[in-house]
Amino acid sequence: MYKNYIFDLYGTLVDINTNEWKVSLWKQMALFYSLSGAPYAAKELNAAYDKYVQEAIEAVPPECYTTRPEPQILYVFKKLYTEKGIECNDELASLTGRFFRMLTIKYIRLYKGVHELFDAIRKHNGRIFLLSNAQRIFTEPEIRMLGLYDEFEDVMISSDEGCAKPDIKFFKKMLEKHNLDPKESIMIGNDHISDIKGAYDAGIDSLYLYTNISPKPEGEILAKYIVMSGSLIEARKLLFGE
Repeated sequence: MYKNYIFDLYGTLVDINTNEWKVSLWKQMALFYSLSGAPYAAKELNAAYDKYVQEAIEAVPPECYTTRPEPQILYVFKKLYTEKGIECNDELASLTGRFFRMLTIKYIRLYKGVHELFDAIRKHNGRIFLLSNAQRIFTEPEIRMLGLYDEFEDVMISSDEGCAKPDIKFFKKMLEKHNLDPKESIMIGNDHISDIKGAYDAGIDSLYLYTNISPKPEGEILAKYIVMSGSLIEARKLLFGE
């Protein structure tokens, strides 16, 4: 029995469908920026966004990561204002980011069995953590909306740390922050590289869920448990026999 259960979010606990490439997104975002005093055409905004995302990646200090840097998207939304001479604080940048995210989401919902799995973990005195490749300004409002935020002992998001799974540094930050023993911990995720190989390299057991948005696995899946149905109900039975 494990003491620490470290979860991925999207594709593991949360089923989400987004589209950041549709033309209408950039038309609507260009209108939003223009109404806020920063005039953009849709194609101009799209190009500037891509430029500043790359700039944000390059700005991540080398000491933050080993193999995979994670940018802070808040910088991008701010830069798109200041490029047009408009002052932008964190509040405005966060609001703009939430609007952007809202426009990209087709649906977002919990997978069946999330709360039952969490109840089983707590019944066996386990601790629940989140380790997510994500942007804080998108993810925190979403998990609060879904009623998950307070379920976790800690929510560690890659944009805050400057590194992302499968970078071993991201896993070690979680282990060290809470003094977790890798042998008493398990990673539960839907990506055979980011979640499963990353955990393996960090010396952590894992449970792999093949869900509707999992990347197609290639080669060996380095997980102790494999649930090809993607079912959290089946995962609960594997872990707790109930």
